[in-house]
Amino acid sequence: MMRITLATFLSLDGVMQGPGAPREDTSDGFGHGGWQFPYADQELGTYGTTWFAEADGFLLGRKTYEIFANYWPTVTDENDPIASSLNTLPKYVVSTTLDQAEWRNTTIIKSDVLKEIAELKARPGRELQIHGSGVLAQSLLDHGLIDELRLWTYPVVLGSGKRLFEPGRTATALRLIESRTTSSGCVLSVYRPAGEPTYGDFTQEG
Repeated sequence: MMRITLATFLSLDGVMQGPGAPREDTSDGFGHGGWQFPYADQELGTYGTTWFAEADGFLLGRKTYEIFANYWPTVTDENDPIASSLNTLPKYVVSTTLDQAEWRNTTIIKSDVLKEIAELKARPGRELQIHGSGVLAQSLLDHGLIDELRLWTYPVVLGSGKRLFEPGRTATALRLIESRTTSSGCVLSVYRPAGEPTYGDFTQEG
């Protein structure tokens, strides 16, 4: 059975929108695109390479898929481990509006999304990786289909933009597996879901 893992970049106030470039995602008037760029460091490449090497496939939302499909096929260096993985391994894009996908080894999932993804997850393999893809990630988190979250939290507050943990998410406890601080001040945290939250009452102690 494959594990579904999520890797995403977050600002300190939880924004995941448009980290890579000014025009990456300007929906809803977002004007902070490219906010991650000043914090890129060696650890980003090191961990990215390590994790991409564990992938047996990729699960992407439409917007992230289109961003990736416009860039990664142009990276033809066979020694680039990220480009090699993305360009050769199976890719599954969840979209009700995408009619065709020209990027090699891409399958479009249009309906019965949770059922289709659960069937993919049940296949033998290592990791089915989600990168970015906020709407898709939120849905799968709410339905308990993500096995591990790899969150890169950067020391910048944006004040607006799409967030991974918007109000209305399913309440979920997480267990911290790993935490590191990179040279640029990013905090890399790896979590695994740990069931429903538990509660207590400080006023009843003693």
